[in-house]
Amino acid sequence: MSSGVRILVVDDNPAVRHYLRSLLEQQNTWRVCDEARTGSEALQRVKKNPPDMILLDFQMPDLNGLDVARQISQLFPEIPILMVTIHLSKQLAEEAQRAGIRGACAKSDVGSIVEAVDALLHQQTYFPSMTSMGD
Repeated sequence: MSSGVRILVVDDNPAVRHYLRSLLEQQNTWRVCDEARTGSEALQRVKKNPPDMILLDFQMPDLNGLDVARQISQLFPEIPILMVTIHLSKQLAEEAQRAGIRGACAKSDVGSIVEAVDALLHQQTYFPSMTSMGD
């Protein structure tokens, strides 16, 4: 992939999108190809121009991240989806896996976001150890 990995960032908060973009683009081969503010906007963007990977917020004004992930996974099962959320719980991580999401991490854990993207790009999954999470 000489042109780099194209990543779609989906979050309703512009500051969070900016933060995620700058974090991801510190990696030489990754670039944020697009951003979406809502779940339905994300679906439109993916259908129009499928990215290599999606960073998806859980809580958005219209559809939640699980609903968006289910729809994207049906249309494009090959696109890995990483859910980034403020409140990561064991239950949410399990629901995310059922929705076709391949990884989940907390927005506050900068290191894990980069680690998770890397894992997903190598066909792995990334869920923080469930023992360290509450229910």
